[in-house]
Amino acid sequence: MSVDAREWVWKHSSSRGTARLVLLSVADRVPDEQCAAWASLSSLIERTNASRTAVRDALTSLVQSGELKVLDHLQGPQRTTAYRLPRAAAWLAKVAAATWEDPDAYVEPPTESDPVPELDETRLRRHGIWPKEGTESDPSRRNPAGAESGPSRRIPTPRRAGIRTAQGTESNPQNRREPKVNRKGSSSGAALTSAGEWQVDPATEAWAHQQGHLTRLGKDGLRAADAKWRAHRADWKPRSASAWAADWRSWIAREHAPGRPNLYALPGSGPAPAGGMTRAEAHTAALLAALDEPTGTE
Repeated sequence: MSVDAREWVWKHSSSRGTARLVLLSVADRVPDEQCAAWASLSSLIERTNASRTAVRDALTSLVQSGELKVLDHLQGPQRTTAYRLPRAAAWLAKVAAATWEDPDAYVEPPTESDPVPELDETRLRRHGIWPKEGTESDPSRRNPAGAESGPSRRIPTPRRAGIRTAQGTESNPQNRREPKVNRKGSSSGAALTSAGEWQVDPATEAWAHQQGHLTRLGKDGLRAADAKWRAHRADWKPRSASAWAADWRSWIAREHAPGRPNLYALPGSGPAPAGGMTRAEAHTAALLAALDEPTGTE
């Protein structure tokens, strides 16, 4: 469902610059059609590669525009702020209603007057979003960026109460079907990962869209280019997420569109030898056949 939320941001959001990247980062965490998700200020800073001040200003701007709403009475794991994309939720509800009987029915463009569906908070609990309990303060009412500190060390959370999520920590995805995001170590600098473990972050995805590579290659072509990049980098030593992102961008920029000769090919992706032979066996058979072929000088 995060794909639909991101699609709404790409096509219908009026946000720009850092605000657009922040909105995409929140949309990337959306687990269902209610378009609610949790995110910490530090994770948004890391994902957008922007300064703390820029991210705070972007959140304030998005809240004022109505494209992002802070759910003050809810919170995610480790007291992270809960957000909702109300206009995205309204748009998805509008599309679902219009295509219920006819999947090919025309859907009117979204407007600010489209009704926003009521939030079903009980469904959010399976994604790690729970109501705030007790009398603890609510910093998100003063700042859309929310709290950054973890749970109190003096009063542990009671068993089977408060925040419960199957993933455990903020580094894990809210939706089990979504890949784990790239993260940096807090004490040892950037964490090293393999090419296969690295995932395309929102900033890199936005780069592909803004530079025209998504239009040039198409979604299928971009996925094929990504698969070839991972195959070629499978044996490379682990690198930081920023290093993989730079290498991936360089690869995509040089990739040809479908229908044109590819600059790269998957290892071993040439025509398969007949008869189930390996490439070496096929070369040997060709040489033997050439030696046995009459030359006319016998």
